[in-house]
Amino acid sequence: MGRRIQGLAVVMALLFSLILIQLVNIQVVRAPSLNNSPYNARAAQIDQDHPRGEILAANGAPLAISNKATSGSYLYQRSYPFGPLFSQVVGIDSPIYGKYGLEASYDGYLKSHTLDPETIGQLLVPKSGTDTITTTVSVGLQALAAKELAGRDGAVVVLDTRTGAVLAMYSNPTYKPGPLVNPSPAVEATAWKQATCRACNDHGFAALTSLAYQFTFAPGSTSKVVTSAATFDLDPALQYKDYPVISALNLPQSDKPLHNFAFGSCGGTLAIMLPPSCDTGFAAMGLDLGGSRLSTQANRFGYNQVPPLDLPGVAASSFPTASEMNANQPELAYSAIGQQNVGTTALQNALIAAGVANKGAVMAPHLVEQVRDQNGNAVYTWHPHIWKQAMSAGAAALLTPIMENVAAYGTAAGVFPYNLHVAAKTGTAQAGYPVVTNTHDWMIAFGPNPNPQVSVAVVIPWQPISGTGAVVAGPVMRCMMEGAIAFEAHQPVSGTSTTCP
Repeated sequence: MGRRIQGLAVVMALLFSLILIQLVNIQVVRAPSLNNSPYNARAAQIDQDHPRGEILAANGAPLAISNKATSGSYLYQRSYPFGPLFSQVVGIDSPIYGKYGLEASYDGYLKSHTLDPETIGQLLVPKSGTDTITTTVSVGLQALAAKELAGRDGAVVVLDTRTGAVLAMYSNPTYKPGPLVNPSPAVEATAWKQATCRACNDHGFAALTSLAYQFTFAPGSTSKVVTSAATFDLDPALQYKDYPVISALNLPQSDKPLHNFAFGSCGGTLAIMLPPSCDTGFAAMGLDLGGSRLSTQANRFGYNQVPPLDLPGVAASSFPTASEMNANQPELAYSAIGQQNVGTTALQNALIAAGVANKGAVMAPHLVEQVRDQNGNAVYTWHPHIWKQAMSAGAAALLTPIMENVAAYGTAAGVFPYNLHVAAKTGTAQAGYPVVTNTHDWMIAFGPNPNPQVSVAVVIPWQPISGTGAVVAGPVMRCMMEGAIAFEAHQPVSGTSTTCP
């Protein structure tokens, strides 16, 4: 009998220990994640029963505010004064579907939380409140990007090259945030279905996914900036090689030659070939560089890594590995001209332009400049810092005037007013498999030189094959560059240009 009692006591002790462990796990270890879970109805109710902090544009215009609810079970309802213009940046705070964008990444500041005590009384009785977030984005530049895209699928990213501040980041398709924070579950459900519907778009893009930082496209000839940087820094003698003037390049391991655009002929040194965007010459240059140098340079710019933008869900751009390209020489040649397995976000391409403009240093991109508490005290301030040293200052100094020649008499000739002083690179990436049916049309640029302050990337995907980066993306780029330079000079973003009303 005593042995049975002893055994039962051991079992009871084990069960009690398991219960204690589970209690500790739930109450301590998993408590933060359970409290913040979008499926926690109690937490959602608490959030909606308190106002959230405001999200402001760079000029103080409200991008997200909390209003007293007029119906439903919540005391407060989130409101987005600019609607779809900033939805893919600001995001939403949906009672049903959770938080996205800045609403998610800065939730700890925006929701009601215990404030740092400022008096002995507040130390004994903690005070709760919210913080206000000031972003780097310009309402004028964002509106200009939306206007210039004119409803077409595509993306525009504008960066301050010196700090990494995102001045504008807009893409189509976009979505209306208001219905996704509606007190009615039925209204939210309908809006969610529309925002996540891929079949609703001709090219399969869901509005909730930003084409600016969450989707990649073949960059085409804009990638020749990466190939040029690799040549200047990793094989300097190659910049002087005189490549033959040809219309097609026979590739190793392939019976299919690589042709120039419109079957034209070109060749020469790097400085001669970049302005007209010579495909055969840069493909041959890629073969000379080899997979190791080309992949090293791409990774220096940030390929195959997630840019540290302060938003959730940022996509990494992709570039083949050295071993992949060395084993597949045609892939190496096509990677050097931004085709085949190279995929780039508009954000990444803007960072590449910014890196050249900033003497080779790519500054970490960011959207939030400062967070202040209810008393106006700064509780968080962004400090600009280098994310990648993509190339040497010397290489950037050599590449900049060649990119200026792209705008002066190369593939971007006629895009910019003569007095704008910009450096640029166009890109017309073939799209469609196995038959090329469309193009992804790109342009990247920075200026005003010799002291560039802004860099811009524009992509308009799935265009008719007759289009080019200069023709399709060029007009958008011209207006965005004019607007961005005006913004940096504290002038009106629009209304001062003869070409961009």
